[in-house]
Amino acid sequence: MENLRGKQKRYLRSQAQHLRPLFAVGKNGLTDEWLGQLVSALDKRELIKVNILQNADVTTDEVQAAVEGNTPITVVQTIGRVLVLYMPSTHAESQRLSLEVAKI
Repeated sequence: MENLRGKQKRYLRSQAQHLRPLFAVGKNGLTDEWLGQLVSALDKRELIKVNILQNADVTTDEVQAAVEGNTPITVVQTIGRVLVLYMPSTHAESQRLSLEVAKI
């Protein structure tokens, strides 16, 4: 897993400000299928937000541990029950953010 420097994280946080959460963690919690969907969404977008619903049986820390422990995804920031996730895309046409991050 790639460790991001402070400046890189700051850049990604600024890029994530206008994003709406694309994924939610609800009653079903963290399944392998959910993590797989997360990876494929990030492969297209590189940066997404995930919302942990009020009825979820998991904490923000548990979601972060599951995501970082089982996928190549980096948690850039947590704000309350929202996580900002980043993963460089494997597709050249989707690598807008990762190219910028590499320059920082």
